[in-house]
Amino acid sequence: MKMEMKDRFVRSPSVVARNIAGECVLVPIRDNARDLDTIYTLNEVGREIWEMMDGKHTLEEILGELRDRFDAPEDELRRDLLGFARDLASLCCVEAK
Repeated sequence: MKMEMKDRFVRSPSVVARNIAGECVLVPIRDNARDLDTIYTLNEVGREIWEMMDGKHTLEEILGELRDRFDAPEDELRRDLLGFARDLASLCCVEAK
């Protein structure tokens, strides 16, 4: 999937997020019970990105927030953001808006 920084994503209604013991855990809810065996744990940056994927923020806006909150080079943040967004989309956790 080709992504651009102007793209917006919204969290899939087939995934629930829960904070458990200080960690953000994504649980896909699907028709197939076998899919319930897969959960995803997000680190602090992943949680921040997940929360901003509300259909209102572009990836560029999310990048700006990450720049303000984390001490990392912008090119690294951009690369990681695009990779994470691709991963979430390939897992059907987010959908392009």
